[in-house]
Amino acid sequence: MTDDKRRYAIALGLLKGVGDVLARHLLQHFGNPEPVFSEKKHLLEKVPGIGKQTVAKIVASRADALKLAEEELAFVDKNKIRVYSILEDDYPYRLRECQDAPMTFYFKGRAELNAARVISVVGTRNATEYGRSLTEAMLRDLAAMFPDVLVVSGLAYGIDICAHRNALKNGLPTVGVLAHGLDRIYPAFHRNIAVEMLGHGGLLTDFVSKTTPVRENFLQRNRLIAGLADATVVVESAEKGGALVTANIAFSYSRDVYSFPGRTTDEHSCGCNRLIQTNRAGLITSARDLAEALGWDTAKKTPGAADARLPFRDSVPDHPLLALLAEKGEMQINDLATSAGMPVYRLSPMLFELELAGHVKALPGSVYKLNL
Repeated sequence: MTDDKRRYAIALGLLKGVGDVLARHLLQHFGNPEPVFSEKKHLLEKVPGIGKQTVAKIVASRADALKLAEEELAFVDKNKIRVYSILEDDYPYRLRECQDAPMTFYFKGRAELNAARVISVVGTRNATEYGRSLTEAMLRDLAAMFPDVLVVSGLAYGIDICAHRNALKNGLPTVGVLAHGLDRIYPAFHRNIAVEMLGHGGLLTDFVSKTTPVRENFLQRNRLIAGLADATVVVESAEKGGALVTANIAFSYSRDVYSFPGRTTDEHSCGCNRLIQTNRAGLITSARDLAEALGWDTAKKTPGAADARLPFRDSVPDHPLLALLAEKGEMQINDLATSAGMPVYRLSPMLFELELAGHVKALPGSVYKLNL
């Protein structure tokens, strides 16, 4: 991309009132980001689904967004950081499928983000010896079977850093997804391993430089950890925590989620046990289980290996909305509401439940289709 196109792509994500979903909607409407910065206010107000208040925020912040984008371009060029734009063909295809994929993100390293096999490994920051040993064994055995597996995690304390270390130890490329700009490393204690990852993996973020690692950023970055991978593996997790957030996001993307079970009395495994109990995660006990469940090890796949997959994915219930989508294909939510004879406010929660169950998939522009 030219510098001018990169500048507009970066600036689009910096506009006030414009999140990832709206940015994608604007991009689909105009075809490229530049008109968002040049069109007059009354023309922006004609874009479907955008209110006057949002347009006012966009117009008021355009100059600042472009200035920040110029500063960011100077930073990434100086530090040899790759800017990925959703407008480019080599944007990671797994992430592109996510409705809230970022318009741009920043990557420094050597990993192939469109690798044939990608897993995310997440878990508690307060990892026990049980969790660390599970992580070590899983990555050691995965490396023996598939030495090209890309391991994604969040560079945090606990299971995250254990996953990165053991990926490197076993020669697997590993990418750390950050909750801040690439001008810093948090936690600073992990700087040395982060530097090592640049040579065999990399660091990735959708935050511009000078962004500090505040709490809400960690929640936002979790969608990238989930979206970049074929499957998310939760090694150890309490009843609440970022690992479960990542798992639920992956589930909402109709991606596979797997978890190691733990003792019912172990607080660091109760989140994993609950994921399995509620059918949001398939139960695994080894790398072999994971490979077979994902269909990676087809030559040595044993009967019953598919049992580790989420059990409801292969059975589609008798539901009027699913029947409509099966008959007509992709449908915008307003058209679907008209065909179903119900208002959108009643339709939305039904679609959300079907999406969580893995039966439908949400596309940009509030379009839905069967998740076959």
